[in-house]
Amino acid sequence: MKSKAIALACALFAGMSGSVAAADYPSHAITWIVPFAAGGPTDAMARNIANRVGQELKQTILIENVAGAGGTIGAAKAAKSTPDGYTFLVGHVGYMAAAPSLYQRLQYDPVKDFEAVFRFPDTPLVLLVGAGSPQKDVKSLVDYARANPGKLNFGNAGVGSTSHLVAAMFAAQAHIQITPIAYKGAGPAMNDLMGGQVDAMFDQTNTALPQTRGGKIRALALTSTAQMPQFPGVPTLAASAVPGFEASTWYGLYAPRGTPRQAIDTLYAAWQQALKDKDFTGKMTDQGIQLLDAGQYAPAAFQAYTADEVKRWTGVIEQAGIPKQ
Repeated sequence: MKSKAIALACALFAGMSGSVAAADYPSHAITWIVPFAAGGPTDAMARNIANRVGQELKQTILIENVAGAGGTIGAAKAAKSTPDGYTFLVGHVGYMAAAPSLYQRLQYDPVKDFEAVFRFPDTPLVLLVGAGSPQKDVKSLVDYARANPGKLNFGNAGVGSTSHLVAAMFAAQAHIQITPIAYKGAGPAMNDLMGGQVDAMFDQTNTALPQTRGGKIRALALTSTAQMPQFPGVPTLAASAVPGFEASTWYGLYAPRGTPRQAIDTLYAAWQQALKDKDFTGKMTDQGIQLLDAGQYAPAAFQAYTADEVKRWTGVIEQAGIPKQ
């Protein structure tokens, strides 16, 4: 009897430790893998949110930057990490929705290998040209592209980046031919746009805002569904040239498949609380970042959204004719 009691106690202890069922979760620092280099828009968004969520958890959230191959290296590492509730992936539309259609040998499945935790705020994009560009609006840019197929070049942050995908989507829906120019990040692409080496690019509203305010570039149109006060007088693409056009950079937190439910629910609850902080949310809104209702994207709903986005971007990439790497 004594041996059976000991065995039962050991089994119960093992179950508790493996399921993070203890009341002290999280008992030590949590790691969020960011599949891009430090200093970029994804890294900045992740650090901002990790800091605020960590305050709710009363625990440190560490950022581990694992860059390369459009974010797929970091995503693959996260997928293979131990699902113990202490390692998560900061997801991004590029490597969580578009990657299956862009890479021949993807080392993970965005839906099958991960469990969604919560969705970050969205960041619309803005179509930009240099300050000295002869194209003053989207119509003149589209007219030029149609008259000169392939001559208009668009800088982007790299294959699979939102700036790459949205430019391809824009070209397909506007029925124009453009030449994509891939850079190792949005920063170098922006520098060449300001220097006149590329004609145009799409960039996230939060990173483009300082440059447009400084007069170094001009904003022609937004990819959001409505105009934004941070970009006065700038129309949406849907209203100005491409009816129905809408796109944004979306992010979210994912756990490797098999992560204990309590860990997922705990982080989701912390995010819900963080969104009640008006100072925190106000700073994001001021940057042109669009807040979302956390209740609308509970873990199960965000998981379904991810699967839908994989299907959506498969269609976009096929329509744009982007070859797999």
